[in-house]
Amino acid sequence: MNALDLQHGRVDLSHGSGGRAMAQLIAQLFTREFDNEFLAQGDDGARLPHTEGRLVLTTDSHVVSPLFFPGGDIGCLSVHGCINDIAVMGAQPLYLTAGFILEEGFPLADLGRIVASMAQAAREAGVLVVAGDTKVVEQGKADGVFITTAGLGVLREGVDLSGANARPGDAILVSGMLGDHGMAVLSKRENMDFGTTLLSDTAALHRLIARMLDAVPGIHVLRDPTRGGVATTLNEIATQSGVGMLIEEAKLPLRPQVAAGCELLGLDPLYIANEGKLVAICAAADAQGLLAAMRADPLGANADIIGTVGERDPHCFVQMRTSLGGLRVVDWLAGEQLPRIC
Repeated sequence: MNALDLQHGRVDLSHGSGGRAMAQLIAQLFTREFDNEFLAQGDDGARLPHTEGRLVLTTDSHVVSPLFFPGGDIGCLSVHGCINDIAVMGAQPLYLTAGFILEEGFPLADLGRIVASMAQAAREAGVLVVAGDTKVVEQGKADGVFITTAGLGVLREGVDLSGANARPGDAILVSGMLGDHGMAVLSKRENMDFGTTLLSDTAALHRLIARMLDAVPGIHVLRDPTRGGVATTLNEIATQSGVGMLIEEAKLPLRPQVAAGCELLGLDPLYIANEGKLVAICAAADAQGLLAAMRADPLGANADIIGTVGERDPHCFVQMRTSLGGLRVVDWLAGEQLPRIC
């Protein structure tokens, strides 16, 4: 089988045809980077070993623009995003699948960078990419690369995490600086380079979450505030649990670059996407212990308690006490503040 020109070649329609060119692409790029015993089976599905415990299954699609951004790319993002959806359920991620939609003419060198980034992120997280699929569409029918991942994990015994579990009096925590990912991506769009060193926070959160559950097994809710940011995540939880919430503007951890960029562009940092942060809700009595466990991990070094869960509320209002002492409603967005962010 001839070697692909991974340095100068481009994706063409034959790479999605099911023929020899597609077999080359799979063997010389995907299989080489993701190599493991289950992927090597070469069948239409991966036969996986029996696992004790309840399983958690999720799927996620990734359409970020641009594909490469400060601190990451669509490759590592597609791994981290899927892993984190499993982890915030209290599960240990084990396996991933990956589906690629490639645009005709996309440089193979860039595809190689993306796949290598995915493979590295999976190795660092201790998960295996065990199955996948590749399709090619005509030039102009996509935007380079779209990636869909599915993830499988096993739930920790005794853990019950759900957006429906928030209770009046609970504490609301975040694991660190908010809005880094969204603003890092935005900084590379069009002519919006802010001239800062701001990096995406994209990261796998399962080891941080394991530390948190070791410290406080009875955490009520965990969520990763991706699209729509912390504001949307809190509204989702408030609606699921039928409660109100109050957060404190003065307690929100924000980098000066993020705050300045949002002010310049008229954006609200509460709605900016994150890819390596989480929201945690626990009983007030457990809050300081949970905060200490979070701050003991590099991914939670800037964690803080930002608010409390209010009483049962048929309107499920999320409110924020501003730095001036007033109250404002933190409502759902009518649309996306920043599209194509993850």
